[in-house]
Amino acid sequence: MIDNVDGVAFGVFIFLFLVVTVLGFAAARWRRAKSLDSLDEWGLGGRGFGTFIAWFLIGGDIYTAYTFIAVPATLYAGSAVGFFAVPYTIVVYPLIFLFLPRLWSVSHRHGYVTPADFVQGRYDSRSLALVVALTGILATMPYIALQLVGMQVVLEVMGIGTGSGWFAQDLPLFIAFVVLAAYTYSSGLRAPALIAFVKDTLIYLVIIVAVVYIPSQVGGWDHIFSSVSAGFADFNKANADAIAAGQASPKATMPPPPLQWAYASLALGSALALFMYPHSVTGVLSTRSRSVIRRNAALLPAYSFLLGLLALLGFVAIAAGVKVDNPQQSVPQLFEDQFSPWFAGVAFAAIVIGALVPAAIMSIAAANLWTRNIYRAFINPGATHAQEATQSKVVSLLVKFGALVFVLALSKDFAINLQLLGGVWILQTLPAIVIGLYTRWMHRWALFAGWAVGMAYGTWLAYGVKSPVQDHFGGPLVNFPGTETKFYIALIAFAANLLVAVVLTVVLRALGVDEGVDRTRPQDFHADAGDPGVENELDPSEPVHA
Repeated sequence: MIDNVDGVAFGVFIFLFLVVTVLGFAAARWRRAKSLDSLDEWGLGGRGFGTFIAWFLIGGDIYTAYTFIAVPATLYAGSAVGFFAVPYTIVVYPLIFLFLPRLWSVSHRHGYVTPADFVQGRYDSRSLALVVALTGILATMPYIALQLVGMQVVLEVMGIGTGSGWFAQDLPLFIAFVVLAAYTYSSGLRAPALIAFVKDTLIYLVIIVAVVYIPSQVGGWDHIFSSVSAGFADFNKANADAIAAGQASPKATMPPPPLQWAYASLALGSALALFMYPHSVTGVLSTRSRSVIRRNAALLPAYSFLLGLLALLGFVAIAAGVKVDNPQQSVPQLFEDQFSPWFAGVAFAAIVIGALVPAAIMSIAAANLWTRNIYRAFINPGATHAQEATQSKVVSLLVKFGALVFVLALSKDFAINLQLLGGVWILQTLPAIVIGLYTRWMHRWALFAGWAVGMAYGTWLAYGVKSPVQDHFGGPLVNFPGTETKFYIALIAFAANLLVAVVLTVVLRALGVDEGVDRTRPQDFHADAGDPGVENELDPSEPVHA
């Protein structure tokens, strides 16, 4: 199970893993409440995190272990759109500056725990809230699985879990997630919030050292870019026939003109989708005021700077002569080759801890959706706060266990394909959530129909994408209808969703179809902490006014 493992690197890795494990369990006593037997306390950390804590929590939530594995891996593999993650994480912050404070305010006034709670209160539609909740859960599950994939990559490079037999191979990953499940169950959102301090500090340290130290060992940045350009040119020349036949993809450091719309649409669509994910909303709703969200929207681009540096490590790995069959191993292998054993252990621990934080938040967010919008809405409408908390704790365990089985039993490519679909799916909830924060004009049944069209059309488009290695779900891009221009599938499906929702809204309003009761008030969208009004206790199934 631990063949060819460097003892020093392994020792440092285990030490840091034990540190965050202790912090995870100790978090139950951090900012201690009288009881964690409510979703406000267990699932949202008491709704009291300030700017400093929220910066680490939301940053740790968005920038996952798989981000730190996959982004440089795309550049290592020569993807022409590999840098799209950098602009999309910059574009997203002005967007969240505009709409997330409104979502926080209305949730604060009405005790909403999930985005589906808001949808139900705004549109008086349990069906629409249900599909928003199910979409969130469906999109989150492969996201959790990808954190496991990121952990597996690091463990494989370290030499852990590479023995013969499934038990020896999978036991380290199983142990890590049992520990994660235990302290998440015990401490709720406080656990990843506290661990995020360690995770982000380690990540910043490792990346800054890597981009300063490693290039100096491989000839400097000029040599790195020259090596990459020459290597990609040689590959394209040697594989010209295969590229022309569509059996291989060309490599490039910058998107050529035919892929510039692909690059832009990937960045924009990913930015629009990012804060539709339930775990992103959970991090935001855990803050104590609107101003905390705005300050974080201004401060979080510091992570984008880090991501840009990290992406360049894909090129550094090429110049350093890193040879791996799986591009996702390129950066961990680079760390093992170039760092001293003790600092390699720090780097490996940073990536693995970087998986634990978002995985915990994602499982909590998915569990909250189940509890509030399925269990309470359809199974036990009279559930107490304690029953809700218990239900979420149990479901968070099941979600993590399901993700673990998913990764261990199925191909890693399947998890990546489903994550591709997750981005397509989650964007289809934007009209109900974001447009609903500004206007009640959209009809609830039109939104439902638009969601269904967007989900079906986006899934169908993704199914038809081929790549040199697979016949279906081969990538995030298709030709924009009626053109030869590559475009992000999620945005095309979103456009169809919005078109259907707008047209049907006009039709349904003309026919006088019942719109339901809006349980929100205009002032709810501007409320701040301490404002008079209903706070944190309102049952979303009870109307505020007619």
